[in-house]
Amino acid sequence: MTHHLILGAGPAGVIAAETLRKHCPQDRITIVGDEKEAPYSRMAIPYLLIGNVEEKGTWLRKGANHFADLRIDIMNARATQVDTVARQVVLDNGQSLAFDKLLIATGSQPVRPPIAGMDLPGVHPCWTLADARAIAALAQPGAKVLQMGAGFIGCIIMEALKQRGVELSVVEMGDRMVPRMMGPMAGGMIRDWCETKGVKVYVGTRVESIEPAGTPSGILGKLASAIGLGGPAPTAQGLQVRLSNGQTVEADLVISATGVRPAIGFLKDSGITCLQGILTDQCLQTNVPGIYAAGDCAEAFDKVSGQTIVSAIQPNAAEQARVAALNMAGQHTTLKGVTQINVLDTLGLISTSFGNWQGVEGGEQAQLTDRAAGKHLSLQFKDDVMVGCNSVGWTEHVGVMRGLVEGQVRLGDWKDRLMQDPTRLMDAYLACAQGQGQWSGAADARRR
Repeated sequence: MTHHLILGAGPAGVIAAETLRKHCPQDRITIVGDEKEAPYSRMAIPYLLIGNVEEKGTWLRKGANHFADLRIDIMNARATQVDTVARQVVLDNGQSLAFDKLLIATGSQPVRPPIAGMDLPGVHPCWTLADARAIAALAQPGAKVLQMGAGFIGCIIMEALKQRGVELSVVEMGDRMVPRMMGPMAGGMIRDWCETKGVKVYVGTRVESIEPAGTPSGILGKLASAIGLGGPAPTAQGLQVRLSNGQTVEADLVISATGVRPAIGFLKDSGITCLQGILTDQCLQTNVPGIYAAGDCAEAFDKVSGQTIVSAIQPNAAEQARVAALNMAGQHTTLKGVTQINVLDTLGLISTSFGNWQGVEGGEQAQLTDRAAGKHLSLQFKDDVMVGCNSVGWTEHVGVMRGLVEGQVRLGDWKDRLMQDPTRLMDAYLACAQGQGQWSGAADARRR
């Protein structure tokens, strides 16, 4: 009986386990997760903070006996070492698990900035259900909240916080919001939009230190006084956040959303090749036979950029998990490519980023901006192929933009027409995709 061991109980781990069970009905399957929670989706945490779902609504599988019924064992532990020679994983509870096939799907972990005061009460990342519980307790209507980071994840968290009725400030080290997804014009437009919605945004600014204010502040301070506390309560202690621009901002809650990195530290000295993430081939196998990686910790080949990349989005995690599991089950399957897509809703403003949105060497670009209408469109070309694009407030042809970039559709003369009028994306798609085997996406593009 083959033992398939899966490290990570997120979407990639769960999908891989279910795929294996379908194709390997008699094999042993074990998932090891490092949180004492039912397997859940981090992408649902903002909806939990808003109040749209309860904690059970974040679960990946709602049935209480789902994994037991599939004979998938789930363990609560954290991997500390992988011995590729002995084919076993050492856990932090002192146990070791032998495996025949191993899938590493440990995802990402928050980057902890080297700032004094990060251990103070009232300072939290927003990554786990435990973090969400702590944030929900403090992010009451009227509370002063400072968020570090205005990247993709930061903007999603910001949406949830704003809907909770807090007084929100956001500090971003980059010169614009969402700097890894948007250029200067687009990032500036998102900032302008956020400020019209009552969010104070500091760009090109760092948090230098977080200190106790010494007295309760904001709505939590009033709450502490109202219930007769003699001194500041641990959950109502005010904080002073010192910024690199010389300002000091008061806060009841500080949230760190300064980015994530692949959770692969335990692979040191394992012999498994890691660059930014765990390097995989087109079958999601690592350099060690029988050991695979999928999801946010995996570094896979992207056909659009021609490079290996870590693309930490759930659709990629799901597809990589499926492909890895099929190969673990003995069915040779290859990954078609990594999807570089980001669609972001920032307080009601939709922005998108596909492929090489910054452009490529020797390429050309077409841009159209209407700041008054809150619209921006940027198309990037290499020869007659659209290799990337950006948009803000432009929702008409999101499916078409994705289809042109991912399909690497040759545009011919239509490339020059798009250079003159970037809004003719649908016309270009319909004219060029049909003859290149891309027509199947046209119906979906129309619907979008």
